[in-house]
Amino acid sequence: MKLEGKVAIVTGASRGIGLEVAKQMGQQGATVIINGLNADEGAKRTKELTDSGIKAEFMAFDVTDEAKVTENIKAVGDKYGKIDILINNAGGLGGRSRFEEMTTEFYRSVLALNLDSVFFASRAAIPYLKKGSHPTIINVTSNAAWNAGGPGAGMYGTSKAGVHTITRALAKDLAEYGIRVNAVSPGTVDTDFHSQIKSTKPEVFQSWAKNIMLGRLGQPKDIASVVAFLASEDAAFITAETIQIGGGQALGI
Repeated sequence: MKLEGKVAIVTGASRGIGLEVAKQMGQQGATVIINGLNADEGAKRTKELTDSGIKAEFMAFDVTDEAKVTENIKAVGDKYGKIDILINNAGGLGGRSRFEEMTTEFYRSVLALNLDSVFFASRAAIPYLKKGSHPTIINVTSNAAWNAGGPGAGMYGTSKAGVHTITRALAKDLAEYGIRVNAVSPGTVDTDFHSQIKSTKPEVFQSWAKNIMLGRLGQPKDIASVVAFLASEDAAFITAETIQIGGGQALGI
């Protein structure tokens, strides 16, 4: 198996893309530490993974809490003596607000969720990634970074554009240690991220596929397979790249 013996942390992995990433990497032999906020949900998902033969653990912590991120990632690194893979998947829209009415609190909360979290986790993991085998950081961003998001989602797009830039900056900073850093930039993926509009405006949700070149929305497994490839040694010469998945979408998010 391509990831046998690897230790991987996946933030925001209680559901959706993050959970599928953990599943696919676990199937390839990695020990996966999944993160989320809800301990009950995390325990349930961890059991699902372990029942299928995957080596998995769950850690409940808020990725915007600098101290908790550092504490928990250090605990993983100390336990295994290394970290091979860090997937910064946690993030979200955080709500919608146009700039004229936007509060500073909202502005900072969206940046914290999508960008601070990448910084906190990456910084904490670096000493342990240096001890890993073909270590890598993979950040999950969004096509909203290219088009600035839809109305009211400007801060989401802005924060995800920051993830693109910090990916390249980290790659330059860590290349001398053999640590690769890449990002994947999904288009519209059918996850809980879109649950509200899917339930309240199903016709709008269904129409989105018409604006995608492939004629369908993405599924978590579509993204996870690319992430698992980037985490493997098959991608040993890929760094400072942002791989766009499901392009050709004309809608913001």
